[in-house]
Amino acid sequence: MSRMCRLMAVTAITLSPFAVAIAQTDDAVGRGEYIFHAAGCAGCHTDKRNDGELLAGGRAIDTPFGTFFGPNITAHPEQGIGTWSDQDFIRALRDGKSPDGSHYYPSFPYTSFTKMTDADMRDLKAYIFSLPVSDRPNQPHDLGFPFGIRALLGGWKMANFNAGAFVPDPAVPDDVNRGAYLVEALTHCAECHSPRTRLGGIDQDMFLAGTEDGPEGELTGNLTPHETGLGDWSDGDVLFMLRTGILPDGDVVGSLMGEVIDGTSKLTEADQRAIIAYLRSIPPIDNQIGEPSTGGGDIF
Repeated sequence: MSRMCRLMAVTAITLSPFAVAIAQTDDAVGRGEYIFHAAGCAGCHTDKRNDGELLAGGRAIDTPFGTFFGPNITAHPEQGIGTWSDQDFIRALRDGKSPDGSHYYPSFPYTSFTKMTDADMRDLKAYIFSLPVSDRPNQPHDLGFPFGIRALLGGWKMANFNAGAFVPDPAVPDDVNRGAYLVEALTHCAECHSPRTRLGGIDQDMFLAGTEDGPEGELTGNLTPHETGLGDWSDGDVLFMLRTGILPDGDVVGSLMGEVIDGTSKLTEADQRAIIAYLRSIPPIDNQIGEPSTGGGDIF
């Protein structure tokens, strides 16, 4: 089935900010599949460049601090997370900790996933555990000193991490709250579309304003409603990009953003429009990424 046919098959429904919009199913695995695509789990945990198995790990993620390798998160009992309880899974996403209490590196975006609801986390685990398992061993990260000292992460988290589920703002419409949940938690847009501090935390003063030093050295666009961001885009322009990866000038998004579009294209129209409503509501930030005349494919 083509991407467009899949989009047409999705049922758009109006939901509360906490509800998960489900494509033609209401079981835990079905809800988890929807969350899985929204969160882009396959991107970091599948070595697609080397035809790796789904979620078997090995994807190299180059950063200024070294190279991280996505771990195996299939339900294999030894190489994956097959022995994890629901609480173990929630603890990983909510607190950035392994079952034995070790801190995870923030290359795993728990700094955003922490805002997910417990219910969404459980559904996501249900879907992951329904998939084929792989016995592929995990690959150690290749980090420079002192970033390879995991014990230092406790201090990093104290300065850069606030654990806790998303709390809706009663002063804004439901679609803006839903969009905030999608952008800030599930799709974790700020992890790529915000500059980082010297210690690798998200620069909250430039939240979603884009950066010229994004993942793997790529540029990432300004998502705020400033003219250097999405200010001159129509809602239709943003909606079309979320569905197809095609930009207003006819160019296409870059490689990493293409992986994101693979997930956003599977969202219901209600959720896609909620993302737009939220992005329209945040403060505009003047931050030109790249040259103004650029086609955009290397930015988004």
